[in-house]
Amino acid sequence: MARPPLSEAPRPMTRHLDAGREVLSLEIAGLAALKDQLNGDFSKAVDILKSVRGKIIATGMGKSGLVARKIAATLSSTGAPAIFVHPGEASHGDLGMITKDDGVLALSKSGETPELSDLLAYAQRFSVPIVALTCGANSTLATTATACVLLPEAREACGETRAPTTSTTMMMALGDALAVALLRDKGFTADDFHGFHPRGNLGAALRRVSDMMHAQDRLPLCIDTAPLEDAVRTLNAGGFGCVGIVSREGLLVGILTDGDLRRAFGRAEPALPVGDIMTKTPKTVSPDTLAGEALALLSRGKITALFVTDAGKPVGLLHVHDCLSTGVL
Repeated sequence: MARPPLSEAPRPMTRHLDAGREVLSLEIAGLAALKDQLNGDFSKAVDILKSVRGKIIATGMGKSGLVARKIAATLSSTGAPAIFVHPGEASHGDLGMITKDDGVLALSKSGETPELSDLLAYAQRFSVPIVALTCGANSTLATTATACVLLPEAREACGETRAPTTSTTMMMALGDALAVALLRDKGFTADDFHGFHPRGNLGAALRRVSDMMHAQDRLPLCIDTAPLEDAVRTLNAGGFGCVGIVSREGLLVGILTDGDLRRAFGRAEPALPVGDIMTKTPKTVSPDTLAGEALALLSRGKITALFVTDAGKPVGLLHVHDCLSTGVL
């Protein structure tokens, strides 16, 4: 049989893109159905997890187990201590990790995972609350659970094998939803999160400007009535590329930058008051501003430094290099 012309055969990239878009469309549809199906059982699950005085025991087998590990990590980093317990290991001694102060978060698409039976029976025996995430409305897991959040019977994205794809995406998203609802109920803040996540770009972005700024005794400042030549000397000595201009009351009223000097070159006399050529109402941040927010302000304004003010008075200076050197991106 003659091979069809190359022009008639689908190009590999086209096939790949079609497959990728089909998978994403199916998983998006699953998430939309999950969103529409969410009801009071979700709220009950949040309340149960919030009431746990010990730790949350996330558990599941196979792909559901991998999702449970991720949910446990998310819960722990957002103020709800959680660990993953493998159902098989639980039956061989790890049940001893579960106390009466704990709560169980069990994941199973069918709700009939046999390896979960010992853990569920143990939790029931000691009145440990169980929150279930499953598609099986009448399953063993659903009927055993204290609260059951049902997932819709959405089509798996891998139609050839029915491998867990859409279902695990829904479980992962539902875990995120539980974690965020829980942290909001608990009043968990960015500062709390930074305490659990001090390293990496995310941890750096959650630092406060007060942790990174140059302190008041190092600030390049000049009074607004001072001659321009004094301000230039202060600018050169400071090494920040700018000088903060203050009033007699100590309020920040402007800024003089290298760019201001270049623009004023040839028309500004050395004895001219610096207040006459300064940039008025400079961009500032407070000491409590997140480092990530400060860097975004620097980027939007296309500037390299920000004065840090408290009640209108300069208390620090943040340079873009301070952000980059500490990993704020």
